[in-house]
Amino acid sequence: MDFDLTEEQSILKDSLNRLLADTYGFEQRRKHMGSPEGWSGEMWGRYGEMGLMALPFSEADGGLGGSSVETMIVMEAMGRALVLEPYFSTVVLGGSMLRFGASEDQRAEYIPQVAEGALKLALAYTERNSRYELHNVETVAQKDGDGWVLTGAKSVVLDGDSADWIFVTARSAGGTRDADGIGIFMVDAKADGLSRRGYVMQDGRRGAELRLDKVRAAAIGEPENGLPLLCRVVDAGIAALCAEAIGTMDVMRELTVDYLKTRKQFGVPIGAFQVLQHAAVDMFVATEQARSLAIYATMMADSEDAAERGRAMHAAKAEIGRAGKLVGENAIQLHGGVGMTMEYAIGHYFKRMSMIDIALGDHEHHLRTLAEKGGLVDA
Repeated sequence: MDFDLTEEQSILKDSLNRLLADTYGFEQRRKHMGSPEGWSGEMWGRYGEMGLMALPFSEADGGLGGSSVETMIVMEAMGRALVLEPYFSTVVLGGSMLRFGASEDQRAEYIPQVAEGALKLALAYTERNSRYELHNVETVAQKDGDGWVLTGAKSVVLDGDSADWIFVTARSAGGTRDADGIGIFMVDAKADGLSRRGYVMQDGRRGAELRLDKVRAAAIGEPENGLPLLCRVVDAGIAALCAEAIGTMDVMRELTVDYLKTRKQFGVPIGAFQVLQHAAVDMFVATEQARSLAIYATMMADSEDAAERGRAMHAAKAEIGRAGKLVGENAIQLHGGVGMTMEYAIGHYFKRMSMIDIALGDHEHHLRTLAEKGGLVDA
């Protein structure tokens, strides 16, 4: 298999890395985080000008016809810069919901707006008691004429306070933990009966708590068989998060090695001590092992085989979480006390890495699920 990037993909990678290096420094990020939205509208516009929002959508739907490889390139670059803008929630999660589940009319209405950066999306699937179980849904959907009304609550909705439309999972039939009877519904953020409480999460990103009181919504796909669609969207999200994690781990390792070269103790750089060199090598090895699984997840993200795709995502997310924890803990340890301060970048990278591990299921959850499915490869 050829893992080399095409000329167009290389240009995308170089252009985005250059843009973020020039405009998204640590102090600039802190300024963006302090804005009312918690991210930069100017940078969001520049992403749109570069065509990043249009990348994963087909040309027939108004996009650029990119694949999961382009998404990997973008997410890795954003991981390096700790980007705050709602690209993951809008283009990866929300965009995948439109690509894989929306009707032709829905795609024609919403995808062009997303592609030009005019529409922001969010996915609300987590509830207080659901943990990482996608089928554990208490929010209720009731038929109401040609549409539906939703009643319930959703927690930790990434970028849910700034989204224009929100995809909400709700139960149209069955019991709380049944796999059948789950639907996915598109809700206008301005709809009557919807209340949102936004807040800053540990890594500086924005989250929201939602309450729905007879909120009108439109179904995406089959209103009683939406779990396969949700799983496919989550798989696309996992592949993208793995790519972001690689960018984050790369920078943690680079910052740590630079620190070992400049910080002196007993008159010599601390990088001269062999035990610290070994720790830095462990960080490198863990990052490269994780990179291999992230690439594998990217290759499998477009697969139509749900079982094989799911196994790949479980394996990749389990390894990414394990490796990210090792790299982050070593980075903080080797930086010493300064690594724990808010004024130094390394701690912010470790926070983001920790949140990536938790998002869409932590490494222990995915390792356990993969084991229950018989492992990555059939015996």
